[in-house]
Amino acid sequence: MAVSKEASVQGFRVVLISLCMSVFSVSSMGFELLKKRALSFLKDAVIDYEREDYDLVLFHVERFVQLYSKYLLYKKIGDYPKTHSVIRLLRDLAKVYGDCELSKVISENLEALYLLEESYVSSRYIPREYDKEIASKMLKLAERVQEVFRCLEEGSR
Repeated sequence: MAVSKEASVQGFRVVLISLCMSVFSVSSMGFELLKKRALSFLKDAVIDYEREDYDLVLFHVERFVQLYSKYLLYKKIGDYPKTHSVIRLLRDLAKVYGDCELSKVISENLEALYLLEESYVSSRYIPREYDKEIASKMLKLAERVQEVFRCLEEGSR
């Protein structure tokens, strides 16, 4: 029985996709790594601020919020949306956890959260710099979000 080249390539793709999904899916033990990396990104943001690398402050704050949000969602429901939108992730957290003033933090900081999303995209594709004032505001937002995240974790124990 002869297998066409096209069928062979298709079979290879299926095997490759299955392999990637098993390697890259978050295991029950591996989801703690999301939290660890998120906290490392927050530390990096503080160091960036001290070095006056303000554009990197925004990038690292965004990474902190995104990964920690995914960690909390995974911890509560066993999965998280495959998105880079911190606003969507935070809104999903508010639905799932429903406390700790997360909805208030989102509504009071919606423009800043959109700026974080924009900084994530621009860090890769569009040369963009941010100033000290914006970076300082983003670090304060990160501190507030971290307080909410801690509250959510404590409430889910």
